[in-house]
Order: sequence, then structure tokens, then C-alpha cells
Amino acid sequence: MTYRIETPNRRGLTTVFEITGSVLAMAYALLIASNIGAELLGFTLLLLSSGLFAAWAVIDRRWTFLLLQGFYATSAVIGLVRWA
Repeated sequence: MTYRIETPNRRGLTTVFEITGSVLAMAYALLIASNIGAELLGFTLLLLSSGLFAAWAVIDRRWTFLLLQGFYATSAVIGLVRWA
């Protein structure tokens, strides 16, 4: 079992990534679900959100979560290409 010591700077950074990534993901979901023609903005927010979550995953060494963010980033790029 490996124990990691959480430093205040690292914890603050992951909190910022977590909160900002969550807000952007919620905005993405609302924009896409509302069907108001804001798909480019929505998929851009998804890409930004997955980037923030990926950074959080690397800092916390959560490799499965990082893999999930790769899937979300790929989905965002596909959405951007299709709606551009």
C-alpha cells in the first residue's frame, strides 16, 4: 500500500481543477441538451473540462479516471469536427 502526503498547494490546485471542470461539464450538458444551436460552445466546454479533469487525474495518479478523460476529450473533438 502506498501512502501519499497531500500538500496544501497540490490540494488547492486539484480543488480548482475539480470545481472548474465540473462547472464546465454542467454547462456543456445544458447547452447540448437545450438544442439551441450552441454545439460548438458546448463541445469546447467539454474539451476544456476534460483537460482540467485530466490534469487532476495526473496529479492524484488516478489512471482510470485519466483514461475516461481521454474518452471525453475524443468525444469533444468529434463533436467539434462534426458541428464546425
